[in-house]
Amino acid sequence: MGLWGKIAKTGRVAEPAPAREEGDPPAKAAELAGSVQIRHVDAGSCNGCEVEIASAFGPVYDAERYGARLVASPRHADALLVTGPVTRNMEVALRRTHDAVPEPRLVIALGDCARDCGVFAGAYGVAGAVADVLPVDVEVPGCPPEPAAIVAALRGLTGR
Repeated sequence: MGLWGKIAKTGRVAEPAPAREEGDPPAKAAELAGSVQIRHVDAGSCNGCEVEIASAFGPVYDAERYGARLVASPRHADALLVTGPVTRNMEVALRRTHDAVPEPRLVIALGDCARDCGVFAGAYGVAGAVADVLPVDVEVPGCPPEPAAIVAALRGLTGR
């Protein structure tokens, strides 16, 4: 059996689609027309969330099949995906990145640290949670959130 025969026999090897988040998506999401371009910003995380983001966009969970795509520039983005508590060193950079994203823009706080500073709450180098610095549209809980939860939140934005 050749390579094409093996591919045809095996079929698609991916996780089934995770359940969509309950509730209505943010009003701004309706303007995205089924796709969302995302700029990820690490505002001071331990990198646990970044590992899960990589899995969410990897071949198993494949978030791109639902219209979510990571982009390299905030000028090409519709949304910011922020991880970690906002450190004092990253506060201005995060605000500038947010300002560079064209309207309508969404902010996704990914992980417990982004939502409420998590284990870093009260640390001397932490300016606060993402919501203390920017208006947050979507929160994804977890330390770190599972890739399925990340994909489900993104599906809530794309409507797919």
